[in-house]
Amino acid sequence: MRFENDTTLYRIIGTNIKHYRQQAKLTQVQLAEKAQISISYLSKIEASGCDKSLSISVLNQLANVLNVEIYDFFKEVNIQ
Repeated sequence: MRFENDTTLYRIIGTNIKHYRQQAKLTQVQLAEKAQISISYLSKIEASGCDKSLSISVLNQLANVLNVEIYDFFKEVNIQ
């Protein structure tokens, strides 16, 4: 799996997190609380222009709450 640049990587991760959050019928506030991160951090991660780096620990927390594999965040898929 390769990414053209960091911006593309962060966009894909943020889009996937948002998709899985919505699929789980959670608000940003609910997911942030369950993952023990701030709502502002989560909203920045999900923003399409996000250039904020993410720790593996945060990705793991989000994956656990959303009940998905961490690598699912890195897959570029057409999410409607």
